[in-house]
Amino acid sequence: MATPPVDTLIVLGAGGDLTSRLLLPGLGSLLSSSRGTDLKLIGVDRAEVSDDAWRAKVEDAFDGTPSARASRVARASTYLVGDATSADDLGRALAAATGRTALYFALPPAVAEKACAALREVDRPPGLVLALEKPFGSDYGSARRLNRLLETLVPEEQVFRVDHFLGKSTVLNLIGLRFANRLLEPLLSAQNVERVDIVADEALGLEGRAGYYDHAGALRDMIQSHLLLVLALAAMEPPSSVESEDLRGAMAQVLRATRPWRPDGTTSRRGRYTAGTIGGRALPDYADEPGVVAAHRTETLAEMTVAIDTWRWAGVPFTLRSGKALGTGRQEIVFTLRDVPHLPSGMSGPKRTARIRIGLKPAVLELDLATNGRGDPFDLEWETLRTDFADNELSAYGEVLAELVEGDPTLSVRGDVAEQCWRIVGPVLAAWERGEVPLQSYAAGSDGPRGWGTPLV
Repeated sequence: MATPPVDTLIVLGAGGDLTSRLLLPGLGSLLSSSRGTDLKLIGVDRAEVSDDAWRAKVEDAFDGTPSARASRVARASTYLVGDATSADDLGRALAAATGRTALYFALPPAVAEKACAALREVDRPPGLVLALEKPFGSDYGSARRLNRLLETLVPEEQVFRVDHFLGKSTVLNLIGLRFANRLLEPLLSAQNVERVDIVADEALGLEGRAGYYDHAGALRDMIQSHLLLVLALAAMEPPSSVESEDLRGAMAQVLRATRPWRPDGTTSRRGRYTAGTIGGRALPDYADEPGVVAAHRTETLAEMTVAIDTWRWAGVPFTLRSGKALGTGRQEIVFTLRDVPHLPSGMSGPKRTARIRIGLKPAVLELDLATNGRGDPFDLEWETLRTDFADNELSAYGEVLAELVEGDPTLSVRGDVAEQCWRIVGPVLAAWERGEVPLQSYAAGSDGPRGWGTPLV
């Protein structure tokens, strides 16, 4: 049976940065799209805010995607003063809802967990959906504890763990490229692939997020969640369908086979940016950013290499990298292919190996082919075939909210998948705590510390 759509969306942490910067604009894009539907919006936070002030905030966030439906939802939205960790306040918020309700935790992870604990004392409506932002826990043990807590509140299919990196266009592009193309699918295996790099570099610095980021760092913020999920899509076996359980089951299976390249977690790197310039804008040393505690030794750039112990990928290193304040922003998966076993005598090959590059933002596919040289036809050169994918109608958060409202858990991170991601990065975090991997420095606007251009293995 189809899951009924959500009629009321309650946002806990309505006054926070996440709500203003991502959640409300994403909702506006959804409401103004062909997939939009009317719903009741309720904001909840501790600050004293009038309904009119809240509505003005919602309308301002929706301003980039105006539509009659978005304006209607904004004008009818309401605000409740309440503490998300209070059972009484949560009960008041749920009592104000109508129809099937989604409770969105736009809160720091520790506060969200306390709010979930308080929900045990609340009369929960049937079909209640709990939407939680990553990170899901702070390590493998805490992720398991959080999952066991959630199991006492609602069934797993009513838990929506949000990871906006898995916008539906990203998921479908990867699945379509891999499994609908006879040219590509046989290439993507240990027989043909030398290594795989999954990268999410950005030019932005801390941007006022010290309260969260200085406790998380690049490994927890990006690699543990976003990039390991992209790895699962890039390396999984073909699912029998794109239904949520088939797809997420295939992701879980490949993650269970994934481990750090060395068991001690030392096939990793970490760095932190110092003062520099990006696009004419001066950035201070990370340690001097407002709210940063230098003693935390938080990394702003991280790399780790993993192995996947399956028939398809045995022996192929997968390197995951993400960082801030870098000279070039890029989000991509790069499959570096093995050299051909033999070239005819008298023919010279290109100076580097062939690559298949799947860009995630912007969405693009590039494929290298060796062709006759323009001068000497036996001196081969690379030609790169390129195709750009169509832009999606919705923003990344719009896609996630569409799935949430429609009751489709395909873009939700399943509980066992979240646990496996923490298990994989655990040895690396432990090695860093033991001081076995040095914290290096790089100037903001550079490509990272010296020597990082070479593979870890």
